Amino acid sequence: MGTTVFERLAPAASVVDHSLAGTRTGVFWTDDLPASLKPDRPPLRGVVRADLVVVGGGYTGLWTALLAKLRDPGRRVVIVEAQRVGWAASGRNGGFCEASLTHGRENGARRWPREIDELDRLGLANLDEIEAAVSSLGLDVQFERTGQLAPAVEDHQLEWLADWRDEAANDPGVVWLDELSMRAAVNSPTYLAGVWEKHTSALVHPARLAAELARACEERGVQIFERSHVTSLDEGVHGVRVVTPGGWVEARQAVLATNVFPSLLRRNRLMTVPVYDYVLMTEPLSDAQWAEIGWRDRQGIGDLANQFHYYRPTRDGRILFGGYDAVYHYGRRVDPRYENRPEAWRRLASHFFTTFPQLEGLRFSHQWAGAIDTSTQFTAFFGTARGGRVAYAAGFTGLGVGSTRFAGNVMLDLLDRADTERTNLEMVRRRPLPFPPEPAAAIGVNLTRRSLDRADHREGRRDLLLKTLDAAGLGFDS
Repeated sequence: MGTTVFERLAPAASVVDHSLAGTRTGVFWTDDLPASLKPDRPPLRGVVRADLVVVGGGYTGLWTALLAKLRDPGRRVVIVEAQRVGWAASGRNGGFCEASLTHGRENGARRWPREIDELDRLGLANLDEIEAAVSSLGLDVQFERTGQLAPAVEDHQLEWLADWRDEAANDPGVVWLDELSMRAAVNSPTYLAGVWEKHTSALVHPARLAAELARACEERGVQIFERSHVTSLDEGVHGVRVVTPGGWVEARQAVLATNVFPSLLRRNRLMTVPVYDYVLMTEPLSDAQWAEIGWRDRQGIGDLANQFHYYRPTRDGRILFGGYDAVYHYGRRVDPRYENRPEAWRRLASHFFTTFPQLEGLRFSHQWAGAIDTSTQFTAFFGTARGGRVAYAAGFTGLGVGSTRFAGNVMLDLLDRADTERTNLEMVRRRPLPFPPEPAAAIGVNLTRRSLDRADHREGRRDLLLKTLDAAGLGFDS
């Protein structure tokens, strides 16, 4: 089996050791959040009545609550959060706010070929609407519509880029960059060429986005209860009852926005698995270091391997570098112990200095990890329960920064029984296949992960397992 550029050009172990000496295990984004944006909200006590109760205070729940109030300012809306607003994936992610609702056009075209153009259009409109909301609602989230670069770092990836270039030949928002142009844009010796999608992605500060959405919700009358773990979803006097140890909410309708955490609906218990993703954040670069690598257009970057890296600049001059490892643990559990994986951070640090050897000597200030809710279609699924009084969305597979807003609109449409272009989508109307129970889930996920790694080491060639999954509509290559 061959090698990848990250093995051929690996830095010395001493470079990695130095970079990780003193690195704090903790989420940079939440450390960077000002105290004014993290008020200590009370837990739920007693009985609260509402028109809509939202379970979960991450992006999905926050966008849904905000959109509900914007649609009907008189609607009584309550959010119930088990921990703190934005404490999980919504505060830990890389901050890539993408237009795609389908985890890339290829994945969407394979699953919904008749709808892919409509899905792309709706996704771009959703991103436009997020940008407009940032402005109109005064959301201080460090939003930058800089697009995303996709560099080829192996020879076989050049053919993939050429296909992409040909398919987008008439799209002025897609720019082909040869090796010299790519290195002029971002100076990495690993880059052989690249594509810059200029309008389909933005950068945000993840924790600020959650905090600012919560602020916008509360300014419009949404009640948010923190540290209120929901223990059951029952029939209510007028609809549904959401029960916590301290009380309950009686509401006409409910939205379930728990994503990676176990669903309150038995039917959804096998629909997702938690996969752990690992991230590093550098200390701020000096002006001289930034001059070495360029990156003046401040795009987000995601390479083309199956086990891909994503990286981006921050407002205060750091670089976030994450991805590659995506680790599943037997039993579907979400457990803080799984977040401590030193070998994953060492591997990321090594790959960082392969990408930017001119930054040797730079240290990482933060390292962290978190669980991503993954579905078998690698993008969100939707539905209703309890006679249409409960709506849910989950399975965003790392794409939730932008698509959770779209999901909020879908769920509100479903609760209203509205006939819209969103509710008519096959993507919305059909549920994906569930994951099998254990031990089959662990065996299947980990065999697939090994096959994807093997493909990266064999010039992208997919083995029998991956080809079989592709044929069954379960394949994924990014």
